[in-house]
Amino acid sequence: MKFGTSGLRGLSVDLKGRASALYATAFGKYLLETGKARAGDVILIGRDFRDSSPEISANCAGALTALGFRVFDCGNVPTPALALYGLESKAACLMVTGSHIPADRNGIKFYRPDGEIDKSDEVAITAQAAKIERSGQALIEAPPAKIEDREAICRQLFFERNTALLPKGALSGLKIGVYQHSTVARDLLIDVLAHYGAELIALGRSESFIPVDTEAVSDETIALMRRWVVEHKLDAIVSTDGDGDRPLVADETGTPLRGDLLGLIAANFLRARTVVTPVTSNSGIEAAGTFAVRRTRVGSPFVISGMDEAVAAGEDNVMGFEANGGLLTATTFDVNGRNLRALPTRDCCIPMLAVLMVAAARRQPLSAVAASYKLPFAAADRLENFPVETSAALMEHLRAADENLASFLQPIGAVATKSDIDGLRVTLTDGRIIHFRPSGNAPEMRCYVEAASESEAHDLLHSGLDRIRGWAAGR
Repeated sequence: MKFGTSGLRGLSVDLKGRASALYATAFGKYLLETGKARAGDVILIGRDFRDSSPEISANCAGALTALGFRVFDCGNVPTPALALYGLESKAACLMVTGSHIPADRNGIKFYRPDGEIDKSDEVAITAQAAKIERSGQALIEAPPAKIEDREAICRQLFFERNTALLPKGALSGLKIGVYQHSTVARDLLIDVLAHYGAELIALGRSESFIPVDTEAVSDETIALMRRWVVEHKLDAIVSTDGDGDRPLVADETGTPLRGDLLGLIAANFLRARTVVTPVTSNSGIEAAGTFAVRRTRVGSPFVISGMDEAVAAGEDNVMGFEANGGLLTATTFDVNGRNLRALPTRDCCIPMLAVLMVAAARRQPLSAVAASYKLPFAAADRLENFPVETSAALMEHLRAADENLASFLQPIGAVATKSDIDGLRVTLTDGRIIHFRPSGNAPEMRCYVEAASESEAHDLLHSGLDRIRGWAAGR
């Protein structure tokens, strides 16, 4: 088991056993020992649609009940819906999900009563788990005899939040496809978009789990969307990853919009004054808005930490977003004449609704809306099933000496500057950017690029991935 950019991850077969009970127990003991919760308090549990999630969820519920907590089952709900319910009811939460990774893996996201755990919490929970293992303590790996169902309340609270963001009928005139696949947000998307007057077509609903990565959309998913927009004459297609905290928006050609573009549009929609975003977000963000920008490492805990620093410095209207499109708010915002409470965890709905409203208000296709922001062309992809040891060895090699990096990139271009805030981000002498970064919670190696044109960006991306493959094969 390992904490990555957002939550604990591991093999599903392991989490269905002792591991999930171990980490749920460690989390519960951490809450009790730090005074963040007391015996008898409520803990909420939600889950995605993976086959392994119900069993893992039951293990967690049993372990927490054994510690004296009352567990409420929120069922298959989006992660931001669970987090919102937790904040409103001042309850800790566990979301059983592996997000976008394949179904043979799963994970758990943890929330204190005041929000998502941070890196120091992860260290403490990991230490608590190690302590339990050393003690040989027996763990409860079975569901409690009775658990209260709170799914309807959780869903309704999130629906009400998202149907208060735009004016009535704001999306009238748009015909939108909803790629439902196996995301827990699939029914919510239909309900929210229908509330705003959009004409909707439900697409691709699946009863088996389909991993959808909104940051590196697969060729198969793009091909599906390009066929659907023609077949149904759609203005857009929307979807999310498996647990509904990252948006996917495709334009009228079926081409996905970059998540950092969605974040930029959402920042303008919210009239943000400070935006916190990782180094992997587009380098043109700073020049594209009227807000201050703080850059962080990749992962929601780092974005949350950056937002906390901004708030502590007295800044207001503070939000953050990641290159995957997930948006976080650290302060209240005045939206559509109402106060939108802070939700400092990734959310798919605000960026999705913001870009659709811009398209409807301007009466422009989404491709034209995207082009109007004039960001550098960016692309990203990953090598899956790439051993963690190999990616670590590659990064060590590239950092060891300037000549190693220069030699590795020689077929692509010459190095002008580099940054190793998270991974290795290189600006080439011709202005192109290439960024190599191992995944924080899966055996994957990611590559992000920027260039002056779309074709140059894709060529650079393919060259970067080829260099990684070649180096690994030659070890």
